Amino acid sequence: MSKNETKCPNCDSTKFISDTKRAEVVCKECGCLVEQSTIDPGPEWRAFNSEERDEKARAGGPLIFMKPDKGLTTQIDRFDVDGKGNHISGESVMHMNNLRKWHQRASISSSLERNLKTAFRELRRITSALELPQSVREETAKLYRKAVKKGLTRGRLIEEVLVATLYIVCRKRKIPRTLKELSELSGVEEKDIGKTYRFLKAEMDIDVPLADPTCYIPRFASKINLSGEVQEEAKRILEKVIERGLISGKGPTGVAAASLYIAAVKCDERRTQKQVAESAGITEVTIRNRYKELKEKMNLDI
Repeated sequence: MSKNETKCPNCDSTKFISDTKRAEVVCKECGCLVEQSTIDPGPEWRAFNSEERDEKARAGGPLIFMKPDKGLTTQIDRFDVDGKGNHISGESVMHMNNLRKWHQRASISSSLERNLKTAFRELRRITSALELPQSVREETAKLYRKAVKKGLTRGRLIEEVLVATLYIVCRKRKIPRTLKELSELSGVEEKDIGKTYRFLKAEMDIDVPLADPTCYIPRFASKINLSGEVQEEAKRILEKVIERGLISGKGPTGVAAASLYIAAVKCDERRTQKQVAESAGITEVTIRNRYKELKEKMNLDI
């Protein structure tokens, strides 16, 4: 309701009722429609606790979980100019450099902040190598903070917990990244990542979906230059495999690679088992075993 429109045009009443569902303002006394198509200044989201409210609120600067201070502290820029845009003297530049140095040291003083700084530097390196988006970094950083807050990092290497949280986020978003890739980039053994992953999943009560083998098809196919037709055929084979429950107890990468190998043969774009195995980062023995199992149980005519 605008400030100028303080009275009902029909009965001069000053009592109104706002109907947010209809976006209307009506007079409480006579029911006259005073205003319609009103704008709701409130948020379009709902929050049921303070944590949700903080996450969804968009007033002020955004929280950056990749920074130890979440990007809330003041930073001294490196432009070395005064308020009018003129360059400052050499003596002032040295003074500003000292201020920046001490400000950086003061902003990361506790053991928690040092832990986060080390972890997020490593996270930035790994996600850059894997070409993962910024949203994955932020979600991983947020999950890692929760693990640290619950004391789940005690007695464990920072890299182990960090890579395990990254693997959880990739699984939840159905991003095809394997434990082997994460192990090679981080220097952490696959078994240690898997152990920490299961520990975090149980302690933090995280619902992680089962790995979908179809997510790996485009990646593996692009490495050995297989056409879209082969990829679609491989996905059709995988759908039938999943329907019959033949992936239980099998690694998703092995099943995906075997399906891709079968599809390539059927579409007359033959690739050797060695080529497909290398594209998936597994051994030829694994390809051969999965291939034989699928061929027999699916009654495939190849």
